[in-house]
Amino acid sequence: EVMATTEGPEPPRTRRNSNKNILKRIIHGQSSGRAISRATEISEALLQERDQQGQWHGIPVLLQRLYDSSHLNSDLSQIHSIIKEVSPFLSMEAMSFVTEDRRAVQKSNCPNTYTFDLFGGIDLLVEILMRPTLTTQTNVPKMSDDLVKDCLSVLYNCCICMEGVTKSLASRDDFVMFLFTLMSNKKTFLQTATLIEDILGVRKEMIQLEDIPNLPSLVQSFNQQQLANFCRILSVTISEPDMGNDDKHTLLAKNAQQRANPCPSHSEVNQVALLNIPGFIERLCKLATRKVSEASGPSSLLLELQDWYTWLDNALVLDALMQMATEDAEQSSTDSSDESSLATSPLRHRLPQSMKIVHEIMYKVEVLYVLCVLLIGRQRNQVHKMLAEFKLIPGLNNLFDKLIWRKQTSSHVLHGQNQNCDCSPEISFKIQFLRLLQSFSDHHENKYLLLNAQELNELSAISLKASIPEVEAFVNTDRKLICDGKKGLLTRLLSVMKKEPAESSFRFWQARAVESFLRGATSYADQVFLLKRGLLEHILFSIIDSGCKSRDVLQSYFDLLGELMKFNIDAFKRFNKYVNTEEKFQMFMTQINSSLVDSNMLVRCIILSLDRFESQIEDVIVEVLSECSLLSYMARVENRQAFLFRLVNIINVQILTQENVSCLNTSLVVLMLARRRDKLAFCLNALREKEYAEKYPGCLLNNFHNLLRFWQRHYLNKDKDSTCLENSSCISFTYWKETVSVLLDSDPTSLCAIASYIDEAYMDLGRDFLEV
Repeated sequence: EVMATTEGPEPPRTRRNSNKNILKRIIHGQSSGRAISRATEISEALLQERDQQGQWHGIPVLLQRLYDSSHLNSDLSQIHSIIKEVSPFLSMEAMSFVTEDRRAVQKSNCPNTYTFDLFGGIDLLVEILMRPTLTTQTNVPKMSDDLVKDCLSVLYNCCICMEGVTKSLASRDDFVMFLFTLMSNKKTFLQTATLIEDILGVRKEMIQLEDIPNLPSLVQSFNQQQLANFCRILSVTISEPDMGNDDKHTLLAKNAQQRANPCPSHSEVNQVALLNIPGFIERLCKLATRKVSEASGPSSLLLELQDWYTWLDNALVLDALMQMATEDAEQSSTDSSDESSLATSPLRHRLPQSMKIVHEIMYKVEVLYVLCVLLIGRQRNQVHKMLAEFKLIPGLNNLFDKLIWRKQTSSHVLHGQNQNCDCSPEISFKIQFLRLLQSFSDHHENKYLLLNAQELNELSAISLKASIPEVEAFVNTDRKLICDGKKGLLTRLLSVMKKEPAESSFRFWQARAVESFLRGATSYADQVFLLKRGLLEHILFSIIDSGCKSRDVLQSYFDLLGELMKFNIDAFKRFNKYVNTEEKFQMFMTQINSSLVDSNMLVRCIILSLDRFESQIEDVIVEVLSECSLLSYMARVENRQAFLFRLVNIINVQILTQENVSCLNTSLVVLMLARRRDKLAFCLNALREKEYAEKYPGCLLNNFHNLLRFWQRHYLNKDKDSTCLENSSCISFTYWKETVSVLLDSDPTSLCAIASYIDEAYMDLGRDFLEV
């Protein structure tokens, strides 16, 4: 007060320092918990005097008035009017931020938001919102929906501009849980959901869905539109958090983490909580499969939408936009005809059918993501049963041509399989759809639901002609739950896969989805079904002739080719017919040799198939063995040994991941087949000779010994499912375990033990690499 009544102008230097002193005192108070910590502790006169110098736009003064007005029984209309007055200063900065590049913005770029936060605005709004829930009084004035919405909008705008605000709100468990209770009000749902999504995105510890008050009744109260938006929030709560650094993705690190935390993770507990909500999965299936009309507007409108994606990347924002347009329309319909024409905004003209389709697609991306995560979780079988029962697959099949793949998308960025997709909703939708198909088919008997009745009959005919019994999963397929229409979902997928450009990111996911249909116990009928549709020729064209350079796409095609050809003599005959020149064969082998991490599953398939064919005496097999360039190449012992040497040489325990551990298993397949033929000692001796020839004796075999010790620790864990190894090789898991034990035998006289081939001077088997 003394400073406010000082006569005469102060020198600029003093005014500037006084202004800084206020800020310093507040910052110090907030960090230390002592002295001044918010604007309410400074006189209004002083704040007004310093306002222009600090370029605060009156925000501290407004906050002081807001504080003075906001008590338990205060006039809520006065509070609302102050919030309306301060809101434009913050929304202006937030809009500027989201329409530019959304990169990290410093406080100097959002001075109003920084000032609002510094002078206690965030804490004050949280207090105002939560105050009615923190009192036992029954006659507390009820906050209007508009007031709640405006408070939430201010908080959201501050979160957009300052990540520190988001993190601060995320650390308050009481506020996060309070926000979920606001979602039960349809009028405040959008603003609440948008804020929750931002907060959960930066929260360090995953929330527990079970802690949300009355979660089942809350979810059941949502309409379908709200449920789709709620899926955006759920996606953060049911996914394992990104472990960041690639080193953390090693199997060594994952195993150590599992030993340290044997209990189910937060995300797994949350998945169970969702599955326990009555009707939840059924409603998601309805959302995923509901139809929308085809776009009828001119194509230029679709192009116009591309420009909107920079800030309309959030389905909730789009909801708000459409809600606003609808409310405008309802308002104008009650006015006179002249006023109605004046009220018509350009926005409503720009919400044609194409916009509704994009809107629906954005919903479906979120729903499919949640279903996909649940499909690969611990409750997989329970989820599978429900998805089949609620006819998810036939429903998606009916949407395929008109919505999912209504047009070829030619211009989009190539994404690796682990990258987050930040492209248009349509591209995200296609990738999420393909990921769902992959998860649905992978090692599960329900995969035959991807076919229609005619295609199932075709599989029966193939088995009958080859005098092969139908597989159990096929026999057990409930025909009331399969696809209808002229084509099943798998066949539709094959059709678009063949038309995809060489470098398209979709090719990776398409190949993964088709491969998952073949994975599991090898089915001759399934292979022939796909061979008859030209799949093998398409794959070989892609590998040899298309000029494709993407390692991800090539890896997925190698894996698919391996599953398609395994033990199938017809496939090898077709291969030989397509790869009919030495030049083509050398190109094919160059692609295989360029990265064994990518191609080793195909190498494994060829070696396994060769071993089976050599034990059979049918004339047709003998003929193919002699004529097929691929089988002839792999039949040469020196070529198999070269692959074995390279497979062991490119990995070690410290760098083993889910992606490259297949190299270890492929090397084991080579040695198991050699052991069956009493050639194991020959293979180990060849590795020893190779070591000496390469001038690093002991290095390779010590490494291999360590890898096999890790293999035992990893695969003999009671939680590990060994059926994948059995199915992929048709070798019993018992024989896998026996072979590893023989190789690790410590008896120096054993000719099948690795230790027998390492000279004592170079032996280094004692280190314990298994601890991280």
